[in-house]
Amino acid sequence: MHSGLTTRLATAADIPVLMPLMQSAITELLSPVLSPEQVESSRMIMGIDTQLIADGTYFVVEIDGQVAGCGGWSRRNTLYGGDHTPGREPALLDPSREPARVRAMYTAPAFTRRGVGKSILAAAESAARAEGFQAVELAATMGGLPLYRASGYREVEAFTDASGGVAVPLVRMRKAL
Repeated sequence: MHSGLTTRLATAADIPVLMPLMQSAITELLSPVLSPEQVESSRMIMGIDTQLIADGTYFVVEIDGQVAGCGGWSRRNTLYGGDHTPGREPALLDPSREPARVRAMYTAPAFTRRGVGKSILAAAESAARAEGFQAVELAATMGGLPLYRASGYREVEAFTDASGGVAVPLVRMRKAL
């Protein structure tokens, strides 16, 4: 990991910085693995989820004082998506029998391959474990698959989401804590 890397909880004051970071990550990091139409469609199923910030389960990673990425976890049933995504399920999960959700992970394109994603995963997994969760699940984009596989996540099922008009491939993944 990068020596100047720090991880902290996100606050509402971070939202104006996080939103453009997410948009540039979607554009630049998904373009090599998805068609232009799938990248555009991804904007409907990705983005800021302010519930995570309100719940105190969302992190910001900084490198040398610059916001390099964000992501977190949730004790709620929604597997993926932003405030604007259809089908959100805010019901609380039962840690004794349901996995926590790793959610809304983004790395600024200028900071890829510098430990940002691994730092977020470590913080999210540690926090979920501390609340009694025994496993975590996530919906991986094609761009995120290599990170999640390298971090011990196993594929549960491939699926698509066409909420944005074009089917976007995703993979439900799980890891025991």
